[in-house]
Order: sequence, then C-alpha cells, then structure tokens
Amino acid sequence: MTPKRLATAISKYALDKNGIDIQILDIRKCSDVADYFVICSGSVDVHVRAIAENIIDRLNERGVKAWHKEGFQALGWVLLDYVTVVVHIFQPEIRDRYSLEKLWGDAPAEKIK
Repeated sequence: MTPKRLATAISKYALDKNGIDIQILDIRKCSDVADYFVICSGSVDVHVRAIAENIIDRLNERGVKAWHKEGFQALGWVLLDYVTVVVHIFQPEIRDRYSLEKLWGDAPAEKIK
C-alpha cells in the first residue's frame, strides 16, 4: 500500500468512528520523519481510544501493523506510527496546545472532515 493510500485509509477509519477535524498533512518536502501525518480529534478519552483501536484493527485486517503505539494510558494524545504515515489522535485541548497543523504549516493539508 502506498503511503498516500495508507493515509487515506486511516482517515476513513477515523471517520468511521466520527473523528473530528481529520486532516492529512503531506510532510514529504518538510521532513524525513514520515511521508504523511494524519491528525484528528476525539471528544473524550473513550472516543480517542475508539478511533485508535478502529484504525489498528482495520489495518491489522489488511496485514498492516503499527511499528509503534503510544499514549493509551492517558488518551489525551495517541500516536500510531506506521513508518510512512504517523497518526496523531488528540483530545481538543491538547490538539490546540501542540497545534501540529501550525508547526507543520508549510506542509500541504487535505481536510477530510
């Protein structure tokens, strides 16, 4: 699966669980960290967990495993690293504080919802 298709699939899986303000940032020209960031919000910790688990489960079904996962203890910011695509699932106040969209403001962004 190409990185763009992976990012698109991840955004769909976040949308399936009513992810809020989903965006795909194309960071290929800005960083070597990954090709894309998928950023979204969940309203509360249970919502953040549901989004993250749906992404993990649906990609596992397709044979795509996360290289690294973190943030499941506090659920304010869950990070799922798929090497070429890094997923950031925030609660709104934490997303506002870190403002990754502004930090990576040079990256082209595609707003999903």
